[in-house]
Amino acid sequence: MLIFMVRRFGTMVLTMVVVSLLLFLLLEINIGSVAIKVLGPYSSEEQRNIWLEANGYFEPFYIRYFSWLGNFITGDFGDSIRFKVPVGEILWPRLANTGILGLATMLVVIPLSLVLGVLAGMKEGSNLDRGISVGSIVTTSIPEFASAPLLSAIFVFYLDWLPGTSSMASGFSLVQLVLPAMVLVLYDFGYVTRMTRASMAEVMMTHYIRTAVLKGLPYKTVITRHALRNALIAPFTVIMLQINWLLSGVIVVEFFFAYKGFGALLLEASLTKDIFMIEACAMVAVFVAVATQTIADVGYTYLNPRIRFA
Repeated sequence: MLIFMVRRFGTMVLTMVVVSLLLFLLLEINIGSVAIKVLGPYSSEEQRNIWLEANGYFEPFYIRYFSWLGNFITGDFGDSIRFKVPVGEILWPRLANTGILGLATMLVVIPLSLVLGVLAGMKEGSNLDRGISVGSIVTTSIPEFASAPLLSAIFVFYLDWLPGTSSMASGFSLVQLVLPAMVLVLYDFGYVTRMTRASMAEVMMTHYIRTAVLKGLPYKTVITRHALRNALIAPFTVIMLQINWLLSGVIVVEFFFAYKGFGALLLEASLTKDIFMIEACAMVAVFVAVATQTIADVGYTYLNPRIRFA
């Protein structure tokens, strides 16, 4: 187990290094373009050269890369071109906001989808299974850019129960968090439910489950001690993948509700060509992606000790 975890950590570090190199090549290799983004298109060539010299851009490529990578490791992402402050001052609060939204979403999605998926898988082909499956497919088929206006029309304009924006200008507000979380839950729970249902239905058809039932074991014991643990392997993978989606894939929701989160920040940085903010957002997103996958791989061995990785 220790060797496996060391290997996974090594793979995680290697992935981060490769991605950082690609990111550096894409955004930092053309030093003239960097200077234009920082100083603006109307800056003179002399001004650009002075800035490039002052920031070490005339150094050899490998020196610049390792210096850039070292700054990232120590949390020095540079200064935001748009906000005129260190990137970290904007990035970390926005990341925390998305974390709050993601946590609120997962606290609803995980228990709801697992319970519905297990119930549907246990009674494959029943009316309950059909009802849960149809509901899951319908909700998952409605993208966020459609469900967000629909829910806003219902709860903001028709019922007047919830605010239409979630900017939280006066501080954190749980009420303003409801609509963005509702949109994400509506879109996401059906997918996880379907995966759980498929996994549970497959496990229920295995020989050891049938043998346990034929031996007269209580049905509840068969489900909780024998079927459920193996059935959770596939949903566990999907749930870990949803963390990546909740981090940078919720741009539509955050932008629609004016929620100051990580996804909206990434969009704003891309539109304004805030190169240092884009670099920081990309590295954070990749780190979360590889970290969650590492956790998922380690989690496999606890859900099913027979699984081993080379």
